[in-house]
Amino acid sequence: MQIDLSGRKALVTGGSGGLGRTIVRTLAECGADVAIHYNSDKTSADKLVEELRASGRKSAAFKADITDFDSVKQMKDDVGKEFGMPDILIVNAVIQYEWKPLLRQDIRDYYSQFESCVMQMVYMSKMFVPYMQEQHYGRIVVMNTECAVMAEPNCSAYTSAKRGLDGIVRVLAKEVGADNITVNQIAPGWTITDKERANGVNPAPEYVASVPLARRGTDTDIANMAAFLSSDLASFTTGAYIPVAGGRVMPAI
Repeated sequence: MQIDLSGRKALVTGGSGGLGRTIVRTLAECGADVAIHYNSDKTSADKLVEELRASGRKSAAFKADITDFDSVKQMKDDVGKEFGMPDILIVNAVIQYEWKPLLRQDIRDYYSQFESCVMQMVYMSKMFVPYMQEQHYGRIVVMNTECAVMAEPNCSAYTSAKRGLDGIVRVLAKEVGADNITVNQIAPGWTITDKERANGVNPAPEYVASVPLARRGTDTDIANMAAFLSSDLASFTTGAYIPVAGGRVMPAI
């Protein structure tokens, strides 16, 4: 049994970033053509496009501010014209900010997290789900976080936005299930990406001690789950919140 995404088109938001880049490559390795969204790093996005094209996959890069509805609408139009509408949507982008205790966290950070988590999901759904409904097929994979369950200190803006995102995903899964569209969430733990590898991986002994599998996860661990949920192997899974965190998060029934 293999994950086969041949003939499928995917769009990955934040596709030129650390985690997004690995997801893009993994989907392409499974046979999908992949459109790469970026906000500012055009150089990295274009380089990844060239890499995928060299491997025989169709690819293109598209710029958008995922917190702005008109910008997302323009991206949808561009994707449709230049690449083709996606069967698979990976909602991965998020604004980065400095984590602080709630009493010291800048108020603007709460807005940025809500806009880049909840509103990104709303905008992307409004733009790309109608096509999936027309073809009676779609796979939507959303990046959440273990923080949504753990609710640990210093991440109140991130946690609150991701918990809001969880509500949107669960409602959407029920609304579009009859259209043969699945909507699922991956909840990574503290994940190692290429940026950290280049700068030196933090061994994080205290964090690792809280992980039953006794290690930090990698971008490949997350990307493999994204590929599975994007495939027909997961055709009867929807509305799920799936931790890929080594057992650190175990949602109860």
